[in-house]
Amino acid sequence: MTKIEFNTLVLRQASSLRSYALHFTHDADDANDLVQDTMLKAITYYNKFKEGTNLKGWLYTIMKNTFINNYRRFVKMSTFVTKSDEISSPNLVFSSTKNQGESKFVMDDIKKALERLPQDYYVPFTMYFEGHKYHEIADHLTIPIGTVKTRIHVARKLLKKNLKAYDSGVKKPIYAEN
Repeated sequence: MTKIEFNTLVLRQASSLRSYALHFTHDADDANDLVQDTMLKAITYYNKFKEGTNLKGWLYTIMKNTFINNYRRFVKMSTFVTKSDEISSPNLVFSSTKNQGESKFVMDDIKKALERLPQDYYVPFTMYFEGHKYHEIADHLTIPIGTVKTRIHVARKLLKKNLKAYDSGVKKPIYAEN
């Protein structure tokens, strides 16, 4: 089959392609665009068509895949691009880039705050943080459970004081304030 014969056969399918496209797009203009994209792809890749194959089925497959790819592209672009002229303050977080530098500074500060803890508070707190139960810590350090709980509580207070710069400023309920 020559390219001209193939193009003629494809053009004859335009009306059935248009009605099929309306099932996808539900809009006449978008359907016409989809038909045009489908026909362009079919004519461009006519050498991929094997004679004896169902031309209408081949064109429908091209149309379906074109629609799906365009839809995915649209969804991907709309999640990255803000369509307003001005970016609002809450959306600035999404438009900025992040790297590991900020996290490294935070972790360094946490490590320094932990190192500042007196050894009597550091050991029970880190053991508790690692998942040990109060009684396990008490047995390991050979001290009463009440002392373990007090030392962990004091360690938390000291860490909170040393990491005050990271307090988000969120108001706490009255019953939680000291």
